[in-house]
Amino acid sequence: MIYLDHAATTPVNPEALKAAWPWLTTEYGNASSHHELGYRASSALEDARMRVARKLNCRTSEVTFTSGGTESDNLGVIGLALANPRGKHIVTAPTEHNAVLESVDYLRRMHGFEITYLPVDSQGNVTPADLHEALRSDTTLVTLMAANNEVGTVHDLATFVPIVHNCGALFHTDAVQIAGWRTMDVAALGVDALSISGHKFGAPKGSGVLFSRGRLALEPVIHGGGQEFGRRSGTENVAWAIALATALESVSIDGADRVALLRDDFIADVLAINPKIALTGNPQDRLPNIASFVVEGVSGESMLLALEERGIICSSGSACAAGSDKPSHVLTAMGFAPDLALSALRFSLGHETAAEDLSRASDALRDFLGE
Repeated sequence: MIYLDHAATTPVNPEALKAAWPWLTTEYGNASSHHELGYRASSALEDARMRVARKLNCRTSEVTFTSGGTESDNLGVIGLALANPRGKHIVTAPTEHNAVLESVDYLRRMHGFEITYLPVDSQGNVTPADLHEALRSDTTLVTLMAANNEVGTVHDLATFVPIVHNCGALFHTDAVQIAGWRTMDVAALGVDALSISGHKFGAPKGSGVLFSRGRLALEPVIHGGGQEFGRRSGTENVAWAIALATALESVSIDGADRVALLRDDFIADVLAINPKIALTGNPQDRLPNIASFVVEGVSGESMLLALEERGIICSSGSACAAGSDKPSHVLTAMGFAPDLALSALRFSLGHETAAEDLSRASDALRDFLGE
């Protein structure tokens, strides 16, 4: 089997699992308990927080452990918007992950916020001019992802963030897909909040982090005992926090250029198979590991099944929408007709992906389309 669905999830890093194991077995204390086992767990949790902060280039008090990217997005969007009410206007894009889109829609339905959805072009790009025009005196928050999970298009945060801050609003980014491919230095990015998900870079599923800058208030979306600085109640998952920190420390963008070259060669091979195949997303400003296509006249589901029969594992887009008979909201927002959007095919590489793996994948697709 050749696994080319790393944007959906990654294999667990053995070192991360090894580091977590004691905290699932002998070191089972509750980090909020006031006895020796609890103190040891609390100390280990804070050590994990410090290691994450070092990797993100922020303070430990700015790191909140969560259950994954969805919760981090919910807390980053809803938490910031409700706790920092400059106004009731939010700006986002229709190509965001559903964790963001559903969060802003919740704010619209339940709290009276007005949402502006920025237009995107056929490659998934947002322009600085459109962002600037959308901002208002009552804009509280802008939330735009660092890179799209379906087509790989990268947003120009370095340009967007100053525009938003000059308006007086806050900036949140869903950075779930960029670990190992783009910088996660929050000081360099300049964002006010950033969401990551552990299982996208070798930590177990159910682990995540929200970075929130300085003393920014966050309205909790989970209420209870006030853990995680009062931002996220619930007994802390010490083992998964340690696993996430361990996996994050092993992440490096050093191999991104090598993977980008493999991706480009693979894209060229796939496009040469059939003139009805088209690349989706920005050809240049895209993640190094994502090659995404539509194939006119062929369903994405049939291609996935045929490729799996030939030993190739990939996807038709976001894993969170798997099994849906609706076309991708990302592709339709980019202007693709619904039937063409249903033909989506996404290959997402890992740092261990080899040229031979991609050659076999393109051969398998060629074999199926030639039938």
